[in-house]
Amino acid sequence: QVQLVESGGGLVQAGDSLRLSCAASGGTFSTYRMGWFRQAPGKERQFVATITSTGGNIDYAVSVKGRFTISRDNSKNTVYLQMNSLKPEDTAVYSCAADLQNWRNGRYPMNYPYWGRGTQVTVSS
Repeated sequence: QVQLVESGGGLVQAGDSLRLSCAASGGTFSTYRMGWFRQAPGKERQFVATITSTGGNIDYAVSVKGRFTISRDNSKNTVYLQMNSLKPEDTAVYSCAADLQNWRNGRYPMNYPYWGRGTQVTVSS
């Protein structure tokens, strides 16, 4: 059973930066595709970024491309989301997810069987 725990969220001002971390346990992290998703109140879960097991393939939502960077350290069983130039519309609960199959489309939440509980990111204007 894979367990994921996010950290690093908080309250920041527009233009600030945050780095989210997601620590994995209970499986072979180095073989998983990892993804970051977010959900704002009253809205559907939204894809943010995904990275394959070796980091060789990365994809971003248009809304965050150029501002956010996903990365992973397989020696630490951790995936990161560096968020720069934050905007109020980035406010949401950010969750990481793991897919044991690298070949599936990383943009779709339905392809991730394992999820963390999320960490709140609030960006004030």
